[in-house]
Amino acid sequence: MTDPHPPHIADLSLEEKAALTSGADFWTTKAVDHAGIPSVMMTDGPHGLRKQAGASDHLGIADSVPATCFPPAVGLGSSWDVELAERVGEALGVESAIEDVAVILGPGINIKRSPLCGRNFEYVSEDPIVSGEIGAGLVRGIQSKGVGSSLKHFAANNQEWDRMRSSSDIDPRPLREIYLRGFQRVVQDAQPWTVMCSYNRINGVYTSEDPWLLTDVLRGEWGYEGLVVSDWGAVNDRVTGLSAGLDLEMPSSGGRTDRQVVDAVRAGELDESAVDLAAGRVVEMVRKAQQRPVVDGPLDVEAHHALAREAAGRAIVLLKNDGGLLPLAPSARIAVIGAFAETPRYQGAGSSNINPTRLDSALAGIREYAQGEVAYAAGFTFDGSGDADALRAEAVAAARGAEVAVVFLGLPAADESEGFDREHIDLPDAQLALLDEVLAANPRTVVVLSNGSVVAVPFAEKVPAIVEGWLLGQAGGSATADVLFGAVNPSGKLTETIPVRLEDTSAYGTFPGEFGHVRYGEGILVGYRWYDAKKLEVAYPFGHGLSYTSFSYGEATASVSASGDIRVSVPVTNTGDRDGREVVQVYTSLPASTVQRAPRELKAFASVAVAAGETVTAELVVRREDLAYWDIRVDEWIVESGAYTVEVAASSRDIRSTVSVDVVGDELVLPLSMNSSVGEVMAHPVAGPIVQQAVAGLLGDGAGIMASDEGMQKMMASFPIGRLAGFPGLPVTYEQIEELIGSAR
Repeated sequence: MTDPHPPHIADLSLEEKAALTSGADFWTTKAVDHAGIPSVMMTDGPHGLRKQAGASDHLGIADSVPATCFPPAVGLGSSWDVELAERVGEALGVESAIEDVAVILGPGINIKRSPLCGRNFEYVSEDPIVSGEIGAGLVRGIQSKGVGSSLKHFAANNQEWDRMRSSSDIDPRPLREIYLRGFQRVVQDAQPWTVMCSYNRINGVYTSEDPWLLTDVLRGEWGYEGLVVSDWGAVNDRVTGLSAGLDLEMPSSGGRTDRQVVDAVRAGELDESAVDLAAGRVVEMVRKAQQRPVVDGPLDVEAHHALAREAAGRAIVLLKNDGGLLPLAPSARIAVIGAFAETPRYQGAGSSNINPTRLDSALAGIREYAQGEVAYAAGFTFDGSGDADALRAEAVAAARGAEVAVVFLGLPAADESEGFDREHIDLPDAQLALLDEVLAANPRTVVVLSNGSVVAVPFAEKVPAIVEGWLLGQAGGSATADVLFGAVNPSGKLTETIPVRLEDTSAYGTFPGEFGHVRYGEGILVGYRWYDAKKLEVAYPFGHGLSYTSFSYGEATASVSASGDIRVSVPVTNTGDRDGREVVQVYTSLPASTVQRAPRELKAFASVAVAAGETVTAELVVRREDLAYWDIRVDEWIVESGAYTVEVAASSRDIRSTVSVDVVGDELVLPLSMNSSVGEVMAHPVAGPIVQQAVAGLLGDGAGIMASDEGMQKMMASFPIGRLAGFPGLPVTYEQIEELIGSAR
């Protein structure tokens, strides 16, 4: 219940206020008993509750209480379903409340800049709109149960190598448009209780002590109302951090940094108001946690497992299905090959390592559906032990005796984890060799992948059916069987491009950087934006995913609403004989843009259920603010005027309908100076007509020659107007130009 007489910060001593802004131990905040401020617990997520019962650590080593392990973000994001994410968030909130956890640390929405990032399994997408929408859904769900979420890792934490020191050196446009945009969406749409600042530096400044990031942008521009907490061990300088906008240091420093804060205030080096502000935010978080109604257990384990199974089934992406090899017939003789089928890899390693309430294997799930013979052969071991030739021979024999071979391949757990990055995107050689021999024995082969980030698929042309199974949580095994046998019609789509080669990726050559710096030289061209701009072949494009049915799209329409948003409508028809879901995607471009843009950028999406033979009209909204680019000349978001191309698509490279819509942009008036170009002056709404008329008078016949010479116009457009003074053949003085510019201001 809420305290009817909540404590006032002014009633606390400086020492008590400083203490409130750091942890009591690894997972809890400090209490101030006489003021009625209790300690509350924060604990890891983000795809399940990791509440450690005994020893505490940050890398998932010590045991935690059993909890439902939902699909990690790499899987859940592939559903493209915000409502599903919200329901998973609600379940996470319930489990947190039962365990009296005030804040669950998640979701993570960092951009997948490179497929090598060791923590990509915890992140949603290479695109900020998908990341922001799925992240906002999770936050709304969690917080609907009176539990706080912690949006992380803020910001530009896109690799694990040297993550606690490395500087992400990013130009303003990509920082705003790619790396901050998703965070902005979640903050403004869902107001998470806490935002977790990351370990790294941005352009040389630690995020934990960056007033521009934590105060100017997060609070000033985005209107954030909650608390900023450090990632565990991310504080470099507590005093600097407090004044920058860091409210809570975690975990405990044993009082060392509390003393630093007190000493800094008494020495006049830190304004006590900064401590008051941070302590007040901590108290407000504690108060919100106290307002949560008591939730009694026990947990409905079966209901949450069923939700995990549903989410996993929706996360699976059917990459290829030549000849309708899938779904499998229950009566078929099936060979199940690959150690992942029996021992599932269902989550990544590190601080998100959940102790599941139960664990389903795909092999068991397949045997439940199958009516015919199911043979199993491991084919390989995860650590390379055992007799490789014998294991492979057993698998080949099983494949030869079956009607269909289902081969489970993937990355061993040791290859992907928080704390280090991958060195390549290849599957183990032993697995690829096994697949070649199985294919030779039985061409009717299905490959099911288990991986936390994309892997190369050199077998894509040879294998008739490929299922991207990601890491699917504790019910992933049964969900995989649901999809393989058609009980669930696959509807997942890729939220990250699968490249042909690592060398084709946008960060290749600059990842992971050197000497404490990583240069984001690709700018705004991240993920599919890069492949499209460079016209590179990809294995499977962003947004791709097949179904056991087929969908046709009608003609799209688009109009600008009174608020400036673009409303897009398109009829989607299920032309097959199975009910299904289609993820409708809307991309925009502005061919006449004055700034560099990708050929297309995702701006809206919707997961639409369509029954067999029926037509559903998908309604999508492109927010006006999502059309904006970050203009470095004025440090503002600017929507350009012009005819925008709106593409309605089944993937970034499967455009189904295109429409053009005229958008009235923002008025942009640049301050003029003698160093402004002739083109900038001429385009100025006030100065342009004045200067054009004046120049015509000054130059006489020369003005007519310039107007008729296209090459001269292009050259003069970038010429600083002040340097026209005294230019051979131009009878104009510096003073005259200065007077013209001044009169137009």
